[in-house]
Amino acid sequence: MLTTIDLNCDMGEGLDTDAGIMPFISSANIACGYHAGDHDTITRTIALAQEHQVAIGAHPGFADKANFGRTPQHLSDDALYDLIAGQLQVMQSACRTLGAVMTHVKPHGALYNMAAVDPVMSRVIAKAVKDTDPALRLYGLSSSWLIKAAAEAGLHTASEVFADRTYQDDGTLTPRSQPGALIANEEQAIQQVLQMVTQQTVTTLSGRSIPLTAETICLHGDGPHALPFARAIHAALRRHHFSIQHI
Repeated sequence: MLTTIDLNCDMGEGLDTDAGIMPFISSANIACGYHAGDHDTITRTIALAQEHQVAIGAHPGFADKANFGRTPQHLSDDALYDLIAGQLQVMQSACRTLGAVMTHVKPHGALYNMAAVDPVMSRVIAKAVKDTDPALRLYGLSSSWLIKAAAEAGLHTASEVFADRTYQDDGTLTPRSQPGALIANEEQAIQQVLQMVTQQTVTTLSGRSIPLTAETICLHGDGPHALPFARAIHAALRRHHFSIQHI
């Protein structure tokens, strides 16, 4: 059984929960200013992560602040490559200014979900990450194309699972537009996390148990339960003798 687990959270998205959540996580995925955030939020969040010794990652998304990067867009391969590479450069520049090191990349929202089931998108994203810095680790949905493409490209990967989202029978996340997509009950979230990390399975919305690989757990920072969930899940993992640390 795993004895260590990474807890990550999407941050720098203009919300007031970052400072409260940061002590409970090991990796921060920082918005690069396209779907959310700006230069000030990027630098402020990097500094906050440094203060708490939390690993710093880029969180690139579609350039669509109006929809928080959660609306699908269909880009050419070149445009997608430039979208990713440009955001990684923004984050690298901010990290250099503050003497920080960027360790990983996790796509955001619709970009993440589309790439999970699209091998072409996943390979373009993996190439942009590798060309930027082959030492970067790419976070992706467990068993998704993003993980496969990253491995094909020779990148280190982190198979991600979600504390506050439900799953479909094919291993994808239930779309936010559908009923039951979000887990709002703290105990339900804790039980799902413990099942994923101890059994490497998850119970889907239809009641099936499916396998997955749980190397990093995402805690969303933009929900009304963000801080209580972070605190409770961190405590539950510690009670079950997990060490919480970046991969």
